[in-house]
Amino acid sequence: MEHRMRNTNKYTFKSPDLTELKKLGFMMVSREDIRARYGRLVGILKTKVEDGVLNTLVQSYDPLYHCFTFPDYQLMPTLEEYSYWFGLPVSDKLPFSGSEKTLTPVAIAKALHLETSIVKANFITKGWILGLTSRFLMEKAFVFAEVDNRDAFEAIFALLIYGIMLFLNIDNFVDVNVVRIFLISNPLPILLGYTYHSIHHKTKKGGGTILCCAPLPYKWFISHLAGSRLFRENPQKLRWSQRFMSIDQGNIHWYDPSYDIGVIIDSCDEFPNAYLLGVHGGIIYNPILAIRHLGYPMEDKPDNLLLSGFFYLNKEESSGFKDRIIHAWSNIHKKGKGRLGRENYVAFEPYTQWVCARASELEMPCAPENPSFPYAIT
Repeated sequence: MEHRMRNTNKYTFKSPDLTELKKLGFMMVSREDIRARYGRLVGILKTKVEDGVLNTLVQSYDPLYHCFTFPDYQLMPTLEEYSYWFGLPVSDKLPFSGSEKTLTPVAIAKALHLETSIVKANFITKGWILGLTSRFLMEKAFVFAEVDNRDAFEAIFALLIYGIMLFLNIDNFVDVNVVRIFLISNPLPILLGYTYHSIHHKTKKGGGTILCCAPLPYKWFISHLAGSRLFRENPQKLRWSQRFMSIDQGNIHWYDPSYDIGVIIDSCDEFPNAYLLGVHGGIIYNPILAIRHLGYPMEDKPDNLLLSGFFYLNKEESSGFKDRIIHAWSNIHKKGKGRLGRENYVAFEPYTQWVCARASELEMPCAPENPSFPYAIT
């Protein structure tokens, strides 16, 4: 069968300088304390992202369904998977909307165990937004580490990871939006939204630098391909595109019981899916395409009425529609095992045919290849 191929684009994932953050990491007294309060931030900080993996993955992004489409399967990160990698539960609490009241230096000082006068003196505007420089916060974190003020050190260390790594915006600057997200303590919908929104925006533009935190989508993606010998070994030094296109749905590590919390967030309010709001705008999230990741079968092709490619940038959005999305998060709908089907994470023929047709319509970035050496799932 002849496969039509489309042109590829050049993408990069922003790689901030983490040298000083890692130095702070060595000054931790209790990694368990930080994990209990803020999640697996240290593990994310130490993740080494292999060059070429994410750039190759993004070539397969499907802008219509907001997933990654391959010749006979689809992959997409989920809230439940991000919950596992981040080490925090998915909260029903309204995530960051951008409509919150402006943070005051008093509130920031209290959260970071700093004096209000010091925060006021270092509260500056950069790129039309208020915030604190990472240099100022670094200096305070080092001071608190030296005097063994653990609460203050851990709070500032965690905020720095949020600002420098998780929610990249302005270099060497932690703006008030990042501080808001940190204080809301429900980062997962925003992190997942940031991943989708950043990738969608740059693929729509045909290339560029993607701002979302690279370690999280990297950890997610590699976890699904960890069983393939092509990703554990590379005796023939295949290009990443060759390694990707040599894998079919039978070689994917579909299900990890660690992700299984019994229910999934399926939709919000009157919407048939979920909307993710973030710093730069909003994007639709279609959990119906990802239930296989969580151990449930894909029995039929999805109803197109339940899917959506909605996406907007803040500067373009309708405030009325945004208000509806904010309201929708007050009425989260979840599905449990009784409605999701038997746990066998297989794909039935109607769904597979639908994916293959979509892959043909979308066109793959390179031709499928058969590996020239045997491999197996372990």
